[in-house]
Amino acid sequence: MIRARSINHRGRRPLKGWQLTALVGVVGALGVAGCSSSSSSSSSSSSASSASTSSTSTSSPSSGTSAAAGSATSGSIVWSASPITTNSFGDTRTVLITAFNKVYPNIHVTLVSAPTNTDTNRATLATEISGGSATPDVFMGDVIWPAQFGAHQLAVPLSNYLPASYWAQFAPGLVAGASYKGQVYGSPLFEDQGFMYYRKDLLAKEHLSPPTTWEQLQSEAAQLQKAGLVKYGFVWQGASYEGLTCNFMEYLASAGGTATKSDYSTATLDSPAAIKAVTFMRGLITSGVTPAAISTFQEPQAMAVFQTGQSAFLRNWDYAYSASISPAAGGKLTASQVGVEPMPAFAGEPTPGYSNIGGWNMYINPHSKNTAADLTFIKFLASPTAQTILAADYGEIPTTLAVRDAAKTAALNPVFAIVSKTKLIPRPAGTPNYPALSTAIYTNVNAALAGSTSPSAAMAAAQSQANTALTTTSGGL
Repeated sequence: MIRARSINHRGRRPLKGWQLTALVGVVGALGVAGCSSSSSSSSSSSSASSASTSSTSTSSPSSGTSAAAGSATSGSIVWSASPITTNSFGDTRTVLITAFNKVYPNIHVTLVSAPTNTDTNRATLATEISGGSATPDVFMGDVIWPAQFGAHQLAVPLSNYLPASYWAQFAPGLVAGASYKGQVYGSPLFEDQGFMYYRKDLLAKEHLSPPTTWEQLQSEAAQLQKAGLVKYGFVWQGASYEGLTCNFMEYLASAGGTATKSDYSTATLDSPAAIKAVTFMRGLITSGVTPAAISTFQEPQAMAVFQTGQSAFLRNWDYAYSASISPAAGGKLTASQVGVEPMPAFAGEPTPGYSNIGGWNMYINPHSKNTAADLTFIKFLASPTAQTILAADYGEIPTTLAVRDAAKTAALNPVFAIVSKTKLIPRPAGTPNYPALSTAIYTNVNAALAGSTSPSAAMAAAQSQANTALTTTSGGL
């Protein structure tokens, strides 16, 4: 997210860092804005070994893979990537390139800094690649791009080159979100997801435990408000924008629903599960637990309310813990006051609930002349070396299970400590018409939150508009 992280919250580049030096624009540019080792990329050393034994484009493909053009151990490639984080360790991107060159000194990587606004970045890449440009060879892009880029032949199907063992190393949900029509187009670089933040001190005063269900959260929030301990019970992102689709998907999945059929041919929004989800969201407002102004809240507004001590609970992305306790980011709370847990589930459903996925993938330009070297670079970025750099030095959630679930990673901060306990749910971005589909979702859910229509009417309208979106031939770009 929103962090332009992936949530394609059209525009926010991640605010990062447990080494947070300043709160970088929470909304805006790269928008959420934003999910075991494999034999092909289990570590930087194994990647190097694999590359050293592979040949150029004339070699036979390894089991189940296609041959890649160029050399896997030498050459020059251009990497387009938006700014991630810069702190005392340096620019994330250049640090990763330096680490890569220690293993592959004969592959020269030129960094091209991409726009921080996700939509601008997407449009620029689409124009360049559709025009036949061979550069950038590799590019960092939003997690919701696979279908749009895959449908228009703007990205290489990486699953043609990388075996199943490579994809098995990633956290469940990330590869599904990077796929389109059975092929994987994006290699997960780092991810973001929804978390439930709460005031540990306030719950302790009322002898309450962190909620595991939505109903418990609503009840506890109301109790804390009644006790005069806090102004608002629960804040989140309810404005009419991409962030609301992310929030809605968490409730919808918890209620057992989906946004579309598995083949994306038809919407499934006019369902009991979807109506239950929106009814509960609207009920948070009518009960007074959530302020009516939530229908205008994006990340910055929700963050500001929680980090200044005005709300007991907050749904936000991974940066929110640091932002809550960092004076430089406007935080007025302390580490002893802020807790974080996986998202709740509806009563009667398995816990925890679902966290929507944000984040960034690595893609390859179909016109690249150096596909083998591109793949070497991408595999390195999924190695323990690179993933540990992202986690330990920059506070990004690693995408590989080996690093994500490691005890050393969990010890880095409270958010990382619970990442392995969460369940991920992607947005319904497996269609190139996702932008229009998401618009149908968030505009109608927002109307219900604002009270201008009922939850059932909102979902009926969303269903109709979503079906129109799914049958259009524009393809999302």
